[in-house]
Amino acid sequence: MNTYAKLVANDKKAPLRIEDVSINYRTIKGSVQAVRGISLALQAGESLALIGESGSGKSTLGLAIIRLLAKMASVDQGQIIYQREGKEVSVLDLDKEALRQFRWSECAMVFQSALNAFNPVLRVWQQVWDTAKAHGWRDKKAVRKRALELLDFVQLDAERVIDAYPHELSGGMRQRVLIAIALLLNPQILIMDEPTTALDILTQRTIIQLLRKLKAEERFTMIFISHDLAIAAELADRIATMYAGKVVEIGPMESLFYSPRHPYTLGLIRAVPTVTGDFKELFSIPGSPPDFINMPSGCKFHPRCTYATEKCQQSEPDLEEVGERHYAACWHWERVRDDVATWNEGRRMKAEG
Repeated sequence: MNTYAKLVANDKKAPLRIEDVSINYRTIKGSVQAVRGISLALQAGESLALIGESGSGKSTLGLAIIRLLAKMASVDQGQIIYQREGKEVSVLDLDKEALRQFRWSECAMVFQSALNAFNPVLRVWQQVWDTAKAHGWRDKKAVRKRALELLDFVQLDAERVIDAYPHELSGGMRQRVLIAIALLLNPQILIMDEPTTALDILTQRTIIQLLRKLKAEERFTMIFISHDLAIAAELADRIATMYAGKVVEIGPMESLFYSPRHPYTLGLIRAVPTVTGDFKELFSIPGSPPDFINMPSGCKFHPRCTYATEKCQQSEPDLEEVGERHYAACWHWERVRDDVATWNEGRRMKAEG
């Protein structure tokens, strides 16, 4: 167990701990390890963003937390520990009834595709009531009152929306209804999987403002899954970069965003388009994400990395401390640090004219 994994395992006050978790998918081509030995500790009231390209394992990890993985997937290593009233609960060991209690009332997830998350032939109210009833609520009036309050909170016409069918709502409206349903049972942890994907710019801004409002009120601890660094920077207290099923960098938002220590994080940041300054060609990370069935040796990013050496091809680094509460898995993080400092200084001088 590496140093960072030990820190996570010893953080007994964290509402949620993910300890050395590995997840495999069984396919006709063989076993695919989509998540490889991830350890994370989620602090009370914080917002943690998981960023990375599609296929990096972000959504798989989110689904594993609430045990909604596809049948062909399994957690083959590690444990997920949830704090319930000061006692540790192993999520992976929950029986059917305990798991029902855990989902939505203690840990809720807002899924990526808002339309697919709804039953198309049931009105919103029926789906809200079914959720509440499944968790022991019997007072319809109380549930409807709470639902109307939440729909109003997410800036919808509550009286109209609650009796609408999903297809009668726009993508942004459906997304906000999902958020309202997720909050219905006052969960301690909320997982948001790409909540702004496929939405227009104005609707994205509405969702972001709503999430910032929720975060400011500290209603819950949040895991925010996204490939959009700009949105992650707005909402996250900490950011974890995932690549090839592994966390390759994690740290406070400002530290990671302005002083990345892993070449992959640096590449993601440089690829974010800007609307100010001189015109320049968009940067892109060379190559493609790895084939999970035929993974490269050593550091999985080395075929795409400009810092790669023979050591990178031979051995995969563990997360090590590279700053205050900042960890990176790179043999050459000091070179990255120096280049980032030079790059930042050049940008500062250019901005000053």
